[in-house]
Amino acid sequence: MTIESVKPETPPAVELREPPRAGGGVPVLGHGWKLARDPLAFMSRLRDHGDVVRLKLGPKTVYAVTAPALTGALALSNDFIIAGPLWESLEGLLGKEGVATANGPRHRRQRRTIQPAFRLDAIPAYGPIMEEEAHALTERWKPGETIDCTSESFRVAVRIAARCLLRGDYMDERAERLCVALATVFRGMYRRMVVPLGPLYNLPLPANREFNRALADLHLLVDEIVAERRASGQKPDDLLTALLEATDENGDPIGEQEIHDQVVAILTPGSETIASTIMWLLHMLAEHPEHADRVRDEVLAVTGGRPVAFADVRGLRHTNNVVVESMRLSPAVWILTRRAVRDTELGGYRIPSGADIIYSPYAIQRDPKSYRRNLDFDPDRWLPDRVKDIPKHAMSPFSVGNRKCPSDHFSMAQLTLVTAALATRYRFEQVPGSKDATRVGITLRPHDLRVRAVRR
Repeated sequence: MTIESVKPETPPAVELREPPRAGGGVPVLGHGWKLARDPLAFMSRLRDHGDVVRLKLGPKTVYAVTAPALTGALALSNDFIIAGPLWESLEGLLGKEGVATANGPRHRRQRRTIQPAFRLDAIPAYGPIMEEEAHALTERWKPGETIDCTSESFRVAVRIAARCLLRGDYMDERAERLCVALATVFRGMYRRMVVPLGPLYNLPLPANREFNRALADLHLLVDEIVAERRASGQKPDDLLTALLEATDENGDPIGEQEIHDQVVAILTPGSETIASTIMWLLHMLAEHPEHADRVRDEVLAVTGGRPVAFADVRGLRHTNNVVVESMRLSPAVWILTRRAVRDTELGGYRIPSGADIIYSPYAIQRDPKSYRRNLDFDPDRWLPDRVKDIPKHAMSPFSVGNRKCPSDHFSMAQLTLVTAALATRYRFEQVPGSKDATRVGITLRPHDLRVRAVRR
């Protein structure tokens, strides 16, 4: 008998299981009622039902993925695309032609257009702007005054994005508009995602009218930015110029709608997530003064007492870990969705073609199966000798695979620099009337955080 004549055994077919269904659904709304009432607790409890769980959102069956390894498999698999309830709810803001919502060849082309602006070797060029804005933030605050963290966080996030990527000056008034409008739009979009009542959202009710006004103002703001650049005749080496000169698969200039949607994707989700993270970092500095002091001591050790600079960021290891731990416990992006494009499986569970998948970074990153003392604020868990104990994909704040956020290095640099500048100059304490409860929308942020800056 030769080796060639031996037929390999065919492995037995694995019978795929039907995911268990979560209890507690109600007629008509299904689990949407619980998801709307207490979404963070609801998503966090789903792990007790299994690694993949069936939910009903209105008439629709949705599959919730609760295990870190499976969220990684989901993000890396070609069996799933960007789609589903989250992205459908965001279409009014992001459109269908921007990098955030596109799939396939269009998405790959758009990534090639914007990626050079976020290459690791491109980030240092933004350093002077990040430094200027971080220190301007601390200079503007007066010791003892009460700080509106929502407004101030949006202001610095929008200014850094606009000045670095769109070369936009005089963004203060627009930052305020963006802050107010995004709060209304994201709150309304979240309602439309978890309670899909369709035509009822077209009725002339006060909440619907407020939502429509805010959405219109956001799009007007973007049109103003593009029109001003074109009228100026200037072509600085920035992301907006790259978009205005970009071509499609046939070599033709990309359309006006795609340019609009791309600028929206740069200014709105990016500003919202960075601003929300800065709010949580201010909350952390107030609630954990021992770590604020460690950040200050680290900055002084690295800088020798001079103002912290972009070049110092690499040496601020504890400060970086503080940012990461804050993002773990309070991720701006707390829910994500995908859609199966063919019959497939996840973790041995059957997933039919067309099924919508939902998962929560908030729940994944607080899972006691992945983290010891999972609810403790512990930046040292990211030290090299401890981080190895954390399961893969249990912490992916910028996602993975071809949908990984292209601005991850850009974002971490500015967050680390802003945190260092704030903690070095001030101690923070919450003031009476501050509301630090989590406001749940498309993103997470404190409801109305107010702190007092105390000069060190």
